[in-house]
Amino acid sequence: MAAKSLPNAAKRDVTASRASELREGAPRLAYPRANRLLHRVDFDAVYREGRKRTSREFTVFLRPNGLTHSRYGWSIKKAVGTAVRRNRIRRRLREIVRLHRAEIAQGWDVVVHPRSSVAAADFAALTNELLRLLPRDKAAETSKE
Repeated sequence: MAAKSLPNAAKRDVTASRASELREGAPRLAYPRANRLLHRVDFDAVYREGRKRTSREFTVFLRPNGLTHSRYGWSIKKAVGTAVRRNRIRRRLREIVRLHRAEIAQGWDVVVHPRSSVAAADFAALTNELLRLLPRDKAAETSKE
């Protein structure tokens, strides 16, 4: 069905790809399945063996995973709100990680517990606060300067 709508999109001057993926040499900003914590065993290992960092909006659990990439998981309690609100929080967190993955150190399993105020908070403030809690990649920081 998507193939049928693609010619119509071309007529309307709409592209099927993101602008960030069209630039040559630009890093791909996808969020692949390999970068997600999917199994309860992985979450439990992070809680059991990892360390915990807290801020006003988040509690973050970190554990080295021995891989060349980091994996992220979200745990959002039902007390935070309805499914719509929890999904909005999840989308916002996923977008922060997707956009700033190059700045975050690789080789970690990360579980984020957001508080209910995250749903209404300013996106830029959330980004700064979450990035402050996550391990930073020193090479990426020095290359930006």
